[in-house]
Amino acid sequence: MIKTYKYLLFALLTNFLACTKIDTKSELPLPFLGEPIINGNDTIPPTIKSFSFIDQDSNIITNSTFSDKIYVADFIFLSCPSICPKMNTEMLRVYNEFKNNDTVLFLSHTIDPENDGVRQLKNFAKSIDVTSKKWHFVTGNQENIYDLAEHSYFSNAYKDSLADAGFTHTGGLLLIDKNRHIRGVYDGTNDLETNRLINDIWILLKE
Repeated sequence: MIKTYKYLLFALLTNFLACTKIDTKSELPLPFLGEPIINGNDTIPPTIKSFSFIDQDSNIITNSTFSDKIYVADFIFLSCPSICPKMNTEMLRVYNEFKNNDTVLFLSHTIDPENDGVRQLKNFAKSIDVTSKKWHFVTGNQENIYDLAEHSYFSNAYKDSLADAGFTHTGGLLLIDKNRHIRGVYDGTNDLETNRLINDIWILLKE
C-alpha cells in the first residue's frame, strides 16, 4: 500500500507539472526531494545510496564517478516500445545544452540488463552520438538496479508481463546535486518539463 501510494504521488506530481505553465526564468532555490532524516534540530535530505555498475565502455561506474558533479538520471531499456524513445530524445536535448560543461553528467540505467549488455549500450550511445565520459549507460545486477530505483530515486522499475515488452517503469528524469540529493523530478515525455529541467540545472550550477 505504501509503495502504491508513493508511485501515485509521483504520477500526480508529474502530471501536475506537465499541465502547469512553467516559468523557465525562475531563479528560486530548488527543493530537496524525498523523506528527510530528522537528527535533533537538523533536517537531512536523503541521498542516493552507493552503487556500482558497468557502462558502455566497460568502465566501473560508482558514486565517485559523479563526485562534485551534477547529474541527470533515468531508467530505460533499449527495446522499450513506449516512453523510452521520447525520454532519450528529451535527455539528449539536455545533454546538448550542457555538452561543454564538465560539471553536468548523465546516467541512464537499463532495467533489462539481460538484454542490454555493454555492447548493446555502446551501439546505442554511438547511434545518438554521445560520449561515455559525459553520458553513462549502465548495466548490472537487475535486483540492484530495481532496488536503487525504488529506494534511492523513488522510481518504479520491475518486470511486468502485462506491460509493453515486459517491463514497467516511470518516465522521470531526476536531477541530482553534488551531494547526491534529488533536487527535481521531470516528466521525460514532456517538452516543457525538459525546459524546466534545463533551467533548474542552470540554477543548481549557481549554488
